[in-house]
Amino acid sequence: MFRIERVVDRLDGKEPRCELAYGITSVPAARATPRQLLQLNRGHWGIENGLHWVRDVTFDEDRCRVRRGAAAQVLASLRNLVISLLRLAGAVNLARALRYLARHCTLALRLIGL
Repeated sequence: MFRIERVVDRLDGKEPRCELAYGITSVPAARATPRQLLQLNRGHWGIENGLHWVRDVTFDEDRCRVRRGAAAQVLASLRNLVISLLRLAGAVNLARALRYLARHCTLALRLIGL
């Protein structure tokens, strides 16, 4: 187990606030230095910001009404595939890349190998 203390600056000019975050890891205490634990924690947020945020905002996944059977999982997998393909193609701004590919369908097909 570990505890991370952080000071969060506020954009509204108010006093910074202190936060405590607790975590559990399978890394043995003898091998887990504070620096390693902090890197693991930050790596988790890198995934959150890099994938889940994109799915929530760019693909508006939270408003998707598909609920039956495996359809929701299939759509999530397809979104992940699209994100991966765009990143492999060098896209930095995925929303812009999606708009561009919507206007250039042949490029979109080429991206998936057709």
